[in-house]
Amino acid sequence: MEDKRFELDPAAIGQYEREYVLHSWAAQKSFKPFIISKAKGSCFWDEKGKRYLDFCSQLVNVNAGHQHPRIIQAIKEQADKICYVGPAFANENRAELGRLLAEVTPGDLTKSFLTIGGGPANEDAIKIARAYTGRNKIITRWRSYHGATQGAIAATGDPRRLPTEPGVPGFIRIWDPYCYKCFFHQEYPECDLLCCEQIREVIEVEGPDKIAAVMVEPITASNCRIVPPDGYLERLRKICDEYGILLIFDEVMTGFGRTGEWFACNHWNVVPDIMTMAKGIDSGYVPLGATIVTSRVAEHFEDNTLYDGLTNFGHPLACAAAIAAIHVYREEKMVENSRAMGEVLMRELERMKEEHHCVGDVRGKGLFAAIELVKDKETRERLVPWTVEYYEKKHPAMGELLSSLKEEGVHTYARWNVLMIAPPLCITEEELMEGLEKIDKALTIVDKYISAT
Repeated sequence: MEDKRFELDPAAIGQYEREYVLHSWAAQKSFKPFIISKAKGSCFWDEKGKRYLDFCSQLVNVNAGHQHPRIIQAIKEQADKICYVGPAFANENRAELGRLLAEVTPGDLTKSFLTIGGGPANEDAIKIARAYTGRNKIITRWRSYHGATQGAIAATGDPRRLPTEPGVPGFIRIWDPYCYKCFFHQEYPECDLLCCEQIREVIEVEGPDKIAAVMVEPITASNCRIVPPDGYLERLRKICDEYGILLIFDEVMTGFGRTGEWFACNHWNVVPDIMTMAKGIDSGYVPLGATIVTSRVAEHFEDNTLYDGLTNFGHPLACAAAIAAIHVYREEKMVENSRAMGEVLMRELERMKEEHHCVGDVRGKGLFAAIELVKDKETRERLVPWTVEYYEKKHPAMGELLSSLKEEGVHTYARWNVLMIAPPLCITEEELMEGLEKIDKALTIVDKYISAT
């Protein structure tokens, strides 16, 4: 029988997306279809053939770049071999991926639970921590985002959590290590890491024997790229050890070379008890996530049942993609390229900070950076308040900034007053500079806005 494939024209794609698909994080009538027709490397093209530099790697997940032939070939070959293996059976791809994850992660993180994304991976970390310790409470941070599933969104601090409340109980939140605008009105390093020492006080008040884990993103990801000061993660590790509390690192966005190291925690040589990952694990080509634990935590489940599971546990196609992606990162030196291009990126962002009235702070590591926009550099007053209102709608100046970049062929996103930058790890210096020049030009829109107000 002839293989008949459908092909929709752009008008039908937009119509069907509006009529038949519920889109995430949006009031549906505000959704405006932006159709991608093809992609390659650091770029994609719309249905009219216009090229865009993908300066956010879609959702900070296409680490190897679009349509990498080795990852695609691995998926095809696995599809020809066997498309599905249930969780009760063993499979060569699942086995090999588990071995590779133990190899690339730091310390003695050795055993992985393979799931379908970042939110589920964080759900699994929470379950494992509670089962291992027999305790219920989890400490997270106010500027965190851990996923949209019920437990992960309860762990989250940002406003996306609010419509789901009261939600899953047991989460306690602390303030972030946000040095640019410290919540404690301190200056680093004279502060002696008060933002970390607060955790000790919270543990004492909440009851050390009731707290299973502290769960943080080593570099705050969705919520404005907050990079901790040196010593913060080291102090946090020490506090957790003092109280016998597990440390969980959410590396869903920061993993697999994004920050110029395999994982962000490597910058500070701190090893968690549990680490979660997704996105870059297979460059986003097939849904996949993982929760990896140390041998000490894994040992607990030798005689105690792990009450967790899913139909698509360690899906063969996803595992094949991840194995190929890890080899691509290694053999094509993408982690090293992220580090080198990150130096270029931060150099240029520092220059923009000096030249633009609206740029208050620039921060990041590797190809994971942000520009924070302010009304006043002296007072550090944010251009956009970090409120629910401006999560749900764009501030006019930020809307104009993003529209200008789109017009110039640069695609990225913003959260409140912070412009995010996270291109694929394969980006060339020429492509990076092209995008940065357009960002530099677009920032004059915000300069004019603050001068006029």
